[in-house]
Amino acid sequence: MTVATPEQLEIVNNRASSVGQMFYDRVRATPERPAYQYPDADEQWQTLTWGETGERVTQLAAGLVALGIQPEQRVAIASATRIDWILADLAINAAGAATTTVYPTTIPDDEAYILADSDSRVVFAEDDEQIEKLRQKRDELPAVTKVVTFEGTPDEHRDEGWVISLDQLYELGREQLADTPDVINERVAAIKPEDLATLVYTSGTTGRPKGVRLNHDAWTYEGAAVVAGGTLNIDDVQFLWLPMAHVFGKVLLTSQLQLGYVTAVDGRVPKIIDNLAVVKPTFMGAAPRIFEKAYGTIVSMMESEGGIKYMLFRWAERLGRDVSRRKRAGKPIPALLTVQHKIADTLVFAKIRERFGGRVKFFISGAAPLSQDIAEWFHAAGILILEGYGLTETAAGSFVNQPTAFKLGTVGLPMPGTDVKIAEDGEVLIKGPGVMDGYHNLEEQSASTLTDDGWLATGDIGYLDEDGFLTITDRKKDLFKTSGGKYVAPAYIEGLFKGYSTLASQMMVYGADRQYCTALITLDPDAVAAWAEENGMSGADYSTVVSSDAMRETIQSQIDQMNANLNRWETIKKFAILRQDFTPESGELTPSLKVKRKVVEGNYRDILDNFYT
Repeated sequence: MTVATPEQLEIVNNRASSVGQMFYDRVRATPERPAYQYPDADEQWQTLTWGETGERVTQLAAGLVALGIQPEQRVAIASATRIDWILADLAINAAGAATTTVYPTTIPDDEAYILADSDSRVVFAEDDEQIEKLRQKRDELPAVTKVVTFEGTPDEHRDEGWVISLDQLYELGREQLADTPDVINERVAAIKPEDLATLVYTSGTTGRPKGVRLNHDAWTYEGAAVVAGGTLNIDDVQFLWLPMAHVFGKVLLTSQLQLGYVTAVDGRVPKIIDNLAVVKPTFMGAAPRIFEKAYGTIVSMMESEGGIKYMLFRWAERLGRDVSRRKRAGKPIPALLTVQHKIADTLVFAKIRERFGGRVKFFISGAAPLSQDIAEWFHAAGILILEGYGLTETAAGSFVNQPTAFKLGTVGLPMPGTDVKIAEDGEVLIKGPGVMDGYHNLEEQSASTLTDDGWLATGDIGYLDEDGFLTITDRKKDLFKTSGGKYVAPAYIEGLFKGYSTLASQMMVYGADRQYCTALITLDPDAVAAWAEENGMSGADYSTVVSSDAMRETIQSQIDQMNANLNRWETIKKFAILRQDFTPESGELTPSLKVKRKVVEGNYRDILDNFYT
């Protein structure tokens, strides 16, 4: 099944042949328009025009050529999201090479594996911490001839040292361009759509990370398909904080090249709210955890206010949800409700929207399931969250809701040019230009995931409604049967709980081959601190608060509310509140904040077994 208009398909079919062509076409089309904004060392926002960006990228690309980088060779980036990451990535593609993405939180052993498996020749390293990880494993990285650091300490001599600065790479590039002025133009012209552009290593919930091979055509398709949806224009402003080692962040950059809007870049998560007030974006991509945390913070803050303010907030919330449901069902809104809603919007919802900069047209949610209840709450407040769906193996975007065609709880319609079908066992199968070429150095696993005629087995279970909207119910491998033979989709229950609990950070549902379902729950530290203030535990440490009888009673009441909306075999009979959150650093979450179920089960085996004693 595919859903696209002839006009949309025309945009997709006329896409650029490579990321390099796409970038330089944009530079030539709008050289004076702003391309990127970013904070400098003094926290002052700076702006690069497309023309200035083109000059920097060309110099960096020529610097890579000077270091001996050949077409389709891999150049890695180990850094948090920042303007330098983006310029380096564009330069790698402009030189005809391919980017290997590395999360800055990756442990040295895994990083060494990724760099060796990808055969990366040069590594962009953010700072001294990243450089030190590389030095620890240098004996395992014979192919890495040079490390370029954004803000770390370079070796003393540029030509002899292993580590050079970004400025030194610019200098090498200028020297190369003086000798061969057309070298980058020639490199870009030689890139074919099927050439490797990016090697993204999946964070994976089990085993070694797998390198997903994405060619230039996958990325130019994604950029064109997003634009074909008609949701964005050149005057939009994007705020980008997402990890660039994840395909979700990367796809939002390719759509920018297609359309030319400005992107404000700052990957520091604690600065998101402050930055939104300054940047005032019209849209932003985010993982569900950001929306869950914002929802929890706002609700907790209003609960702490109490009295008339809290009553007004809850009144506005009920009105907003009523209006949201009527609008989505295509029902008329009575005159009295319209007047009441306008008052609620002025007194409550407008202030919530101001927290996000006041100009947001919509947010885009991806990388994990979004609670439908939280999506409805935001819609009630006049903030539309468009949930999408895709995999690293599909260059991120395969489905997305649109402002003019959305259904909360679904991941939307297929992007123009992407086909979908549902297998007999409910697995979602995808085919289209965004689908990977295969896993790097893993022919057997590639063959088991990709059919001979190009269909990708996603590993996700879902269904299509009568209008073509896709709903994902769970990961195929995560579905389990209770000992009573009933199937349980844990992700659905976990997402539902976050709509009932403003305190929740993570929930992991357990119960395969057991008599009933149980859960491990972690709580958000900021929400816990606010709850402690309101419940006579101000100043108590996190562990003391979350293990208190009062907290357990609070979570139990939220579990009870959720259970009332579940089938009997899905209800949570027992649970434990853990004294610490899951984190990527602990190995219990992937860098994209997905729970590594097997790791968590192993770490808390005693608690899980005791549930059934």
